Amino acid sequence: MLIAVQILAALAGLVHVYIWVMECLRFSDPKVHRGVFRVATENVETVRSWAFNQGWYNLFLAIGALIGVAVVRSEAAVGMTLIVFACGSMLGAALVLVLKDRSMASAALKQGLFPALALIFALTQL
Repeated sequence: MLIAVQILAALAGLVHVYIWVMECLRFSDPKVHRGVFRVATENVETVRSWAFNQGWYNLFLAIGALIGVAVVRSEAAVGMTLIVFACGSMLGAALVLVLKDRSMASAALKQGLFPALALIFALTQL
């Protein structure tokens, strides 16, 4: 079951790296700011710094999950702690997103599915 935790946590991390790319590197692209984040083009400059900051939060969570995946077999407690913390934070953010705005359910599902599954499988490791 540990391999399932590793795969799911790695997928969660990669999704959050992709979110970082959208929020920090591609936010000016109308397909991203309008299509993904629902920000009108005239408001991009106003919210760009918020998106940039949020992107870094997502990248840091991704790094935590990916490092946890990398070390969990050699340092089980450290690796599992990183995986549970990072995936728990990712899932918490997804829940906040959908609870704040039900129309964001699809985005919350994309953001939270892999972390949720990683946490469920991680419970079997305790």
